[in-house]
Amino acid sequence: MLIKKVVLALSLAGISALCPMAAVAADGCGNASACASARVNPLMWADVPDPDVIRVGEDYYMVSTTMHLMPGCPVMHSRDLVNWKVIGYVFDTIDDNPRYRLEGGTVYGYGQWATSLRYHNGRFYALFSPNDAPHRSFVYTAENPAGPWTLVSRPKHFHDSSLFFDDDGRVYVFSGSGSIQLTELKSDLSDVKKGGVDMAVVEQDDETKGLHEGSRVIKHNGKYYLFIINWPSDRPRRQLCYRADKITGPYERMVVLQDNFAGFPYAAQGTIVDGADGRWWGVFFQDRGAVGRVLTLSPVNWVDGWPMVGDADGRIPETLPVNAEVATCDEIVSSDTFDSPELNINWQWNHCPDNTAWSLTDRPGYLRLRTCRPATSVYDALNTVSQRMEGPCCDGTVRLDLSNMKDGDVAGFGAFNGHSTLLSVRNSGGKKSLVKHNTVVNFKEGTKVIDTVDNVDEEIVDLPGDEVYLRIGADFRLGRDVASCQYSTDGRNWRNIGKDYRMTYDYRRLFMGQRFAIYNYATKAEGGYIDVDFFDYKRYR
Repeated sequence: MLIKKVVLALSLAGISALCPMAAVAADGCGNASACASARVNPLMWADVPDPDVIRVGEDYYMVSTTMHLMPGCPVMHSRDLVNWKVIGYVFDTIDDNPRYRLEGGTVYGYGQWATSLRYHNGRFYALFSPNDAPHRSFVYTAENPAGPWTLVSRPKHFHDSSLFFDDDGRVYVFSGSGSIQLTELKSDLSDVKKGGVDMAVVEQDDETKGLHEGSRVIKHNGKYYLFIINWPSDRPRRQLCYRADKITGPYERMVVLQDNFAGFPYAAQGTIVDGADGRWWGVFFQDRGAVGRVLTLSPVNWVDGWPMVGDADGRIPETLPVNAEVATCDEIVSSDTFDSPELNINWQWNHCPDNTAWSLTDRPGYLRLRTCRPATSVYDALNTVSQRMEGPCCDGTVRLDLSNMKDGDVAGFGAFNGHSTLLSVRNSGGKKSLVKHNTVVNFKEGTKVIDTVDNVDEEIVDLPGDEVYLRIGADFRLGRDVASCQYSTDGRNWRNIGKDYRMTYDYRRLFMGQRFAIYNYATKAEGGYIDVDFFDYKRYR
């Protein structure tokens, strides 16, 4: 593959000379060649919502929400709480509902939510509850957090749940929105314990009316601490902590974090974790527009028995006072030359893929995406593969071999969300055109069945051959959220296409930050395919 690497390097050299990110870098986002041990918050400037973090010995593990993406529930590992990488997933697919296969509807914004991660008696446990039929939870376990994970049980639905193993061997789940419920499980986690504890332990009052969920529970010095995100209608969003001497209460309340760090909305929802050196840390997410819900890391100071998050002024610090022995960049987004027979761990499919329609071995060194069931748009197309975008600025580039597309096929590269900007090659009667277009998906009221896809073509360019390079740059700094697009037919000469696109975070549709997406689907008949030569990723700080 040496020749391929040289070609890739030359192609990307041409990109960097002309790309819009060069101007962005001069305006404050420089290309990051190394990561320092004293890092600037956010901890992860990418969509990593609903975190749960635990420490096992000197290792930290974290899970996050990826909803309808497969494989799902990424498990991340760190030795210092600063540098993280994905080491595995709790499940390959969820398939108890045909909509996970894009049959009869979709699970956009549903799927795996707010997973609780625990370690008990030498095993890891993960609990989450999808917000779609059949409305039951999943409990998984593993000896190795990288997997494989085994399904233990499917107890009833627990909204935003926190699994908890008490010192006396009893097992509980805290869950709920508004009222927080405590439910006892059987010791083998097979189901709810008949006759066990099942009661509301926290009720909302006039001061906490509004969003009140996201349970995370720890036990410290004999007391129980329950963390809840709260967003009253007349107050900023904040992180509450409830504490009690008994697991059943009564619980008293304290606001432990309320900070609109760096001018973005207030950070909340997450947990705290103790370091091997005795220090405590808080990991909470913050909404940052189109990129999604990013992670922050803050010191925790115990004051009168309360875990107060932030610095001495209760603020999330810009610089993390963490001594990282090895400063290696976090690896939650990564380039890929598709030389491995296995897909890079940071890729995820949009819904369950058709595994007969993609390959890394049919043409070694390329990702082959075959068309399968015809689709009307990228939103109902199988085998769209994606990775996160990162702030403050980033760009992604792909090279596509289009020589085996069929009439009616659509292939391309996009900034994918409920609001997307796409670079699509459309094959019509053997003529291939590159189209820069912006799309918005709409669902029928009360369902996730696609109703319409609003589509606006900005610019159409006829392609002279079967090779195209596509590039998307993204700027997620405060007040920007802009995506810019370029293309090349030879990897050396680059042209802008279409207007800069204002990205948004779509709470009503996909409920997820913007992602780089590679896709290929048929609108008429299946059987065509494209070969993806590489995905090159750069982040600018």
